[in-house]
Amino acid sequence: MRPFKQIVLSAATGVSALLFCAPAAAAASGPGADSFPPGEEIFQLVAKQTQGTFVDVDGSPGPSQGDEFVISGNLLRAGIPVGTYGEICTLTRTAPGDEFDLQCAADLTLPLGQITAQGRFTVTSAGPGNIDFAITGGTGRYRTAHGSIHGVNVSDTETNLTVHLIR
Repeated sequence: MRPFKQIVLSAATGVSALLFCAPAAAAASGPGADSFPPGEEIFQLVAKQTQGTFVDVDGSPGPSQGDEFVISGNLLRAGIPVGTYGEICTLTRTAPGDEFDLQCAADLTLPLGQITAQGRFTVTSAGPGNIDFAITGGTGRYRTAHGSIHGVNVSDTETNLTVHLIR
């Protein structure tokens, strides 16, 4: 069984990656990308965590309601950096066996604007389950953004993302 902090870091990385993928991929698409017609883009990104802090609100071992995880990192497409992200996740539910739910809010900063996303998912001793977030909005080029992001953790600091961006 992996330690609680490692599970939280891995889960939070996955969430962060999900939230920041869509805008980064669009920003990396090159000149003229702003002129494509409204519609849906589906693309893959990798989120790499560079910083992470766990905030234990009550000092007891293991997960407790209200604990938070704050992370940031880089977004990559085909190994090339295309943006950065930041995310805050709060533990909203705990259960026996170190199972808990994380509610996360994130934003991704790109040269042409920001995108926001949020969602909730369950983490068990085996790691996070389905990580699916709603794209809730954005600024600049992404001001009309909505859609979803699905993440799959491949390590404690790296998450593969599939972004369904609608604008």
